Amino acid sequence: MSHSLFSLHNKVAVVTGGAGLLGKKFCLSLANAGAKVILADISEAQAKASIQELGNASLESSVLDIAKEESVILGTEAIIKKHKKIDIWVNNAYPRTADWGLKFENIPWESWKQNINEHLNGYALCCQKVAEIMKLQKSGSIINMSSIYGIVGPDFSIYEGTQMTMPAAYAAIKGGLVNLTRYLASYYGPHGVRVNAISPGGIYDGQPESFVKQYSKKTPLGRMGSADDLTGGLIYLASDAASYVTGQNLVIDGGWTSI
Repeated sequence: MSHSLFSLHNKVAVVTGGAGLLGKKFCLSLANAGAKVILADISEAQAKASIQELGNASLESSVLDIAKEESVILGTEAIIKKHKKIDIWVNNAYPRTADWGLKFENIPWESWKQNINEHLNGYALCCQKVAEIMKLQKSGSIINMSSIYGIVGPDFSIYEGTQMTMPAAYAAIKGGLVNLTRYLASYYGPHGVRVNAISPGGIYDGQPESFVKQYSKKTPLGRMGSADDLTGGLIYLASDAASYVTGQNLVIDGGWTSI
């Protein structure tokens, strides 16, 4: 019974930014739960290379740029034409400009607008197109990837001694996504469409040792997260186990935001 509750058998799932660190893990986890998974990425070469790396026959690739309406429309139309439905959509892409890490006072205004447009507006665009498809189906689960920095301010002390920082636009984008999720859950709930967010804490990705130590010291569980730490929450929100869950922001952060 519990196994079937979390099963995604016969479900069609799309993961944007599927060739990234989290995206690949999400695609594989959804596939292992039984879903037919479309790994969507802006780069066709990276998407195909990721599928080959993952070695799962149930994965297929799709070229999709979340910042371009035509790309989102054509991408979703192609998926519907082939699979007849979209049951799960994971907004995971992470577009950003080359100057992403500048201090707030040094951010060019055009750069700020581009990041907001490609990331926050890109997620909104995908939600708009996909939610209408799910509305016709009278079912579906949209999962937006937010962040702890969408709900709390950054602790800049953990970046001391490194070239790292927490980009200002990231806070605006991820905070906006949390409330956009609530809005869409309320708006599309009557049509059987669920919309939730996941807010991870810091995920280890080869950061400087000093940062890792400072971050881990502040976290109750004493370490940074990994992509594996997020997959349980993802499968839960995608599956019938969360059939009465919508408008929620699932925080997976090792206790970071609890103190």
